[in-house]
Amino acid sequence: MPAIQAWLQSVLATKDFIHLMFSSMFFTSQLHLKIVALPVLCWALDHVARFLSRNFNRSSFYWRYLEQPCLWVETNNTKLSLLSSNAEIALDFLLIISLFLWRRSIIQTFMYFQVLKLMYHAPVTSSYHQSAWTKIGSSVNPYIHRYAPFLQTPISAIQRWWFR
Repeated sequence: MPAIQAWLQSVLATKDFIHLMFSSMFFTSQLHLKIVALPVLCWALDHVARFLSRNFNRSSFYWRYLEQPCLWVETNNTKLSLLSSNAEIALDFLLIISLFLWRRSIIQTFMYFQVLKLMYHAPVTSSYHQSAWTKIGSSVNPYIHRYAPFLQTPISAIQRWWFR
């Protein structure tokens, strides 16, 4: 049992497993949001570019048509990951807003909140999510302090739970 637990812990922190959970959660959803496709497409684009450059780098078709797009994806991988993490965070806000609609899914919102927390703490995605949350905090916190100081206590409680 300890060997299975160690293996499972090593698998849970991988980027591929996180994207598998993300995709399977929204594939079965009754709530159809277009922004869900953006992180999956960024992830797929990265995998396709790496596969093509690794396996077809001797092909003349690759050199003529695919080398520049694959090189662009490889050089802008950080930007694609930041775009993906921003879309994942925006999706969380959309799910919270959707709780007030007739097609709400409380369980899916809670599950996605847990997946987002995993993305924040997993080593492969943490830097992108931490920078996105830092940008959100730096732009939102001055308005909260000025116009809604009563929200500071609930927000700090949520942040303490999030950082555990």
